[in-house]
Amino acid sequence: MFMGEYHHNVDAKGRLIVPAKFRSLLGDIFILTRGLDQCLFGYPLSEWKVIEEKLKALPLAKKDARAFTRFFFSGAAECELDKQGRIHIAAPLIQYAKLEKECVVLGVSNRIEIWNKSLWEDYFSESEDSFAKIAENMIGFDF
Repeated sequence: MFMGEYHHNVDAKGRLIVPAKFRSLLGDIFILTRGLDQCLFGYPLSEWKVIEEKLKALPLAKKDARAFTRFFFSGAAECELDKQGRIHIAAPLIQYAKLEKECVVLGVSNRIEIWNKSLWEDYFSESEDSFAKIAENMIGFDF
């Protein structure tokens, strides 16, 4: 399971250090794609296969299903860790997530997320204020 928050920089060549705690969970090759909320999602190959099957099961006749599947798969790319524990992030993914020098890498259960630092700080500030209310509305979830 992925968890935690780490701060790293993306360099001018689009390389980012993956936190050491995530490397063994991700494997040497994993999938990086456009995520929700303008961040990137990274999945180990085993988890990607599960998601792929779920998305393939969506009804092709539904416009929203087609749109989401296109969004998710068209941005997907295999990432390979180099000897320094870095990945190269494709330019379209860097543009989508507005990645600049400072990034935040999060562990979120079955995936990692890569955020532009200022976008993450804005998102977290907005969400932090409503976290208790969000938790209240989650049916069947109890701490």
